[in-house]
Amino acid sequence: MNIGAASNASGVSQRMIRHYEKIELIPAPLRRDSGYRDYADADVHRLQFIANARDLGFPIEDIRDLLGLWSNSQRASAEEKALAMARAEELGRKAEVLQALRHTLLELAERCHGDDRPDCPIIERMSNHANSTARNR
Repeated sequence: MNIGAASNASGVSQRMIRHYEKIELIPAPLRRDSGYRDYADADVHRLQFIANARDLGFPIEDIRDLLGLWSNSQRASAEEKALAMARAEELGRKAEVLQALRHTLLELAERCHGDDRPDCPIIERMSNHANSTARNR
């Protein structure tokens, strides 16, 4: 199948398919006499695997490791679990940061009158933070 059909079947954009080929996350497909890529069902399955891993937040290097495990029928599930647990911990840290940012924004919005006056702590906070950040650079 051509790249458009592989994209439709896998749910991965043509641009990302080409990117995954370039970084060797998927093997380069065979080429037809016309020079067009010719994807097999196994390629589509691999693309779906990659898309599912991306949806779970795995970075490319972890996906590379997961693909290696997936192709190894003798693999130990301990490696899979370790990758998943490490990713879950990282996502937990990011969630805490996002929650703190959300809390700050809600607090600033609560203190803003939201009327015709220009006085509002939101812009003031960013202005003050920008000044202190510039001094620390």
